[in-house]
Amino acid sequence: MSALDELIERGAGRVTEHAPFGARTTYRVGGTVRALVTLSSAGDLEELGPLMRDCGLDMFVLGNGSNLLVADGEHEVLGVHLDGAFLELTSRDEGDTVIVEAGAGLDLPIAARRLAKSGVVGFEWAVGVPGTFGGAVAMNAGGHGSDMDASVHSLVAWSSGGTRTWTHDELAFRYRGSALGRGDLVTNVTLHLTSGDSEAAQERIREIVRWRRANQPGGANAGSAFRNPDGDFAGRLIEASGCKGLRIGTAVVSEKHANFIIADALGRANDVYELLLTVRQRVLETSGVSLKSEHRFLGFEAVE
Repeated sequence: MSALDELIERGAGRVTEHAPFGARTTYRVGGTVRALVTLSSAGDLEELGPLMRDCGLDMFVLGNGSNLLVADGEHEVLGVHLDGAFLELTSRDEGDTVIVEAGAGLDLPIAARRLAKSGVVGFEWAVGVPGTFGGAVAMNAGGHGSDMDASVHSLVAWSSGGTRTWTHDELAFRYRGSALGRGDLVTNVTLHLTSGDSEAAQERIREIVRWRRANQPGGANAGSAFRNPDGDFAGRLIEASGCKGLRIGTAVVSEKHANFIIADALGRANDVYELLLTVRQRVLETSGVSLKSEHRFLGFEAVE
């Protein structure tokens, strides 16, 4: 019996073959993976981790898929998703610091609201990031004047070599990136925050939500399609290139904000990708600026 077959057998109820993957992203389009493992506890990881390591498939961790585009068709990878105990959030005071422990599968907006309500401040910005802690630290997610680099103290991650703790300095945060690799499965994140005015923090959250509703489109999208180049805005360049409202098949550039691409229900990921390439090329032709995508990709070449 192969390690993959054993993983499927021993992981009964926790491992799904030929599992939808693109449909679990915020684009809600794209293909499947050879197998998807759902881990709900440290015990699950201890039991299935060696088989995950030895199954012969590259590992691809999926949180909310809020910056991920998965190509149509099936991908020979092992998808991993966290649930259960990996959604927990706790905090405790240590002097002037509030130590926050968050499971890597927990949504950032949920954590931001809970912390603000309990009078823990400094994480309100995260209500505008529709991802999980695991993906947020891997990509150094940010917005509204802050990012994960500002509050992460350490994290615990599993990889083929076992579990280890990463310090803030070892993570080497950079713009939308860190030292973590695709084979690193973050399980727990520790933040250092402070106590403050709960009502003021909750009002800050309400302000961020109002701003996002007023300025960003709804629908199936993965946030900003391209990074802002130095001294300019990707949305302005895209609009100036004539791409606002441009459609290719089942994907369209948002009329509300040109740096967002919206996928139709039951659409094709390949249309989204083709639109990304077309927009990038037109911006290059009209402005001389080569845009780099904010997205991560499975089954496509990176757009950079």
